[in-house]
Amino acid sequence: MSSPPDAPHRTPAPRHSRGRPEWAGRNYTLLTGAAVVTNLGSHGALIASAFAVLEAGGSGGDVGLVAAARTLPLVLFLLVGGAVADRLPRHRVMVAANALNCLSQAVFALLVLTGDPQLWQMMLLTALCGTGTAFFNPAAEGMLLSTVSGEHANRAFALFRLAVNGAGIGGAALGGAMIAAMGPGWVLAVDAAAFAIAGALRAFLDVGHTPDRSPGGGLLADLREGWVEFRTRPWLWSIVLQFSVVVAVVGAAEAVYGPLVARDRLGGPAPWGLALALFGVGTIAGAVLMIAWKPRRLLLVGTLCVFPLALPSAGLAVPLPVWALCAVMFVSGAAIEVFGVNWMTTMHQEIPEEKFSRVSAYDWFGSVSMLPLATALAGPAESAFGRTEALWGCASLVVVVTALVLLVPDVRRMTRKPPVRPTGGPVAFEPAATPSAPVPAPFTTPFPSAAPSSSSSDITPG
Repeated sequence: MSSPPDAPHRTPAPRHSRGRPEWAGRNYTLLTGAAVVTNLGSHGALIASAFAVLEAGGSGGDVGLVAAARTLPLVLFLLVGGAVADRLPRHRVMVAANALNCLSQAVFALLVLTGDPQLWQMMLLTALCGTGTAFFNPAAEGMLLSTVSGEHANRAFALFRLAVNGAGIGGAALGGAMIAAMGPGWVLAVDAAAFAIAGALRAFLDVGHTPDRSPGGGLLADLREGWVEFRTRPWLWSIVLQFSVVVAVVGAAEAVYGPLVARDRLGGPAPWGLALALFGVGTIAGAVLMIAWKPRRLLLVGTLCVFPLALPSAGLAVPLPVWALCAVMFVSGAAIEVFGVNWMTTMHQEIPEEKFSRVSAYDWFGSVSMLPLATALAGPAESAFGRTEALWGCASLVVVVTALVLLVPDVRRMTRKPPVRPTGGPVAFEPAATPSAPVPAPFTTPFPSAAPSSSSSDITPG
């Protein structure tokens, strides 16, 4: 499954296209456009699924079960999805995943619009959506990383996330307003249509430049090879362990407690949609900052910016008035975007392209592994300790695990590697003056959830 030693790992420099940067080729443009479309739909759909459960008579525990049903297949199939994405053409894996997401969301919308959806039906359909995401995310990250060169990586990732998060703002705000005016079923139908459009765009990706991949030793051998890449980098597995807790508690707070606090204390879905939209505005501000700012210590700066993710849970625990909660969401959105761009840049400069989907799958797997349990236990935790106490617990865990990650030397010392252009070859990075972890394969420049990387708080499907 490794590329031949002399095979190029990067897309050839694209021809200049009118109206876009010279480095933003066809694949980068299509991937960005498709991600914008799906984020317009999926951000509203996440709110809609929670309120669909509540309108069907479900409890906070039922909301947690539906959220867990989405993330459990994500955990179960991510590693397989990463190996498949490094073995098959990545764009075909992405299109197939989008088709599954489209079908599941369309049926979910139909049930909500025409009848009385049962809890098991909503869990099954969100599980199918999570399955599609498990195969989509590793393929999408590998595909995006292969579209830009090292010298443009920071700007390309920042602009990609700027566009995607801008769509998330519109999707969350529009979704909240549509739920209040028309009900959650129509928001789910819009999400299904968005997946259909995005899948069609991704079908036109140009993969003619992609080097042939040798068959390798089979799926298990591919997974073992990805595991070696993952475990030999302390900065990688320590941050993934950190985010296994961060994503779990933030996901439980936003998917379960957020809608409940909105219903009981904030006035309904529209204010919660507005708060989520302000999180998106914050991510745009963070992305704009990262277009120009290139911090030398990538992971140190990024990890410090994870601390503000404790603020939304604390704000819901108080609870803050809507305007203050929106301010808190804005700050946390800007901070996690700084982390996200630095994380993607680090992955881009440290992981060989031909193994990126597998390493990304371990990243995603570790980051979301505790999310199904956290969302499923959110309701019982509320009953046992109280909603306010559970939310303060979420905020405290974010602070504690982030502080622990700062004890890892590689996290504090990882530096940005300056790009160099070998004669007649693709752009690469110079070796770091202080190496972090052993790199088994020669380094090449190879990406929101992945979508931004999984180590952001957003895990919406692509």
